[in-house]
Amino acid sequence: MNVVIFGASGMVGQGVLRECLLDPEVKRVVTVGRTSSGQQHPKVRDLVHADLFDLTALEPELTGLDGCFFCLGVSAAGMSEGAYSRVTYDLTISVAEMLLRLSPGMTFLYVSGAGTDSTERGRTMWARVKGRTENALLRMPFKAAYMFRPAGIRPLHGIRSKTKLYQTFYTLLRPVLPLMTRLFPSFMTTTEQLGRAMLNVVKRGERSRVIEAAEINKL
Repeated sequence: MNVVIFGASGMVGQGVLRECLLDPEVKRVVTVGRTSSGQQHPKVRDLVHADLFDLTALEPELTGLDGCFFCLGVSAAGMSEGAYSRVTYDLTISVAEMLLRLSPGMTFLYVSGAGTDSTERGRTMWARVKGRTENALLRMPFKAAYMFRPAGIRPLHGIRSKTKLYQTFYTLLRPVLPLMTRLFPSFMTTTEQLGRAMLNVVKRGERSRVIEAAEINKL
């Protein structure tokens, strides 16, 4: 199985990348981002590219893929809806359209978030934009597309968040995160469980195309 990860240097992307490297069924992993994934491994082709809206130069590396793990994302704090839409909706759909042309038989997995608004009409800006992005992806003729909506994520194996505020939160709660993960399995998951769940969906599929937090640990 050959896969691509967008955002492999982020917390979720790091988790997915780790599980891909451990899985013997995954033969090749292409990582694409504005910064390096930091992984040196025989399976990995690490592509650093400044303009993710124009991936023309990378097209030869993005053919013949079985799955895409789209883990790019930014916090909406302090952003206008237009600016947030540009980096959330516009970029995601631009990448998806290109991958659909190059690898139409792939499965596309998008990391969204708990509380995403599928109606696109709610009061919360980020939830509307994420919902619009999900809906657009679900209409695209991939082999399959799945929207993952994790809630609380406990980073494992030295994985850290690139967002300072989030990493401060994880550092402060580190002593109680293992307990929270056990007590609230319908809310909390780990980077390891999330990565494995996403791999399992690419391999075997799943009936539900929108996968909420409670389903991730089951998968």
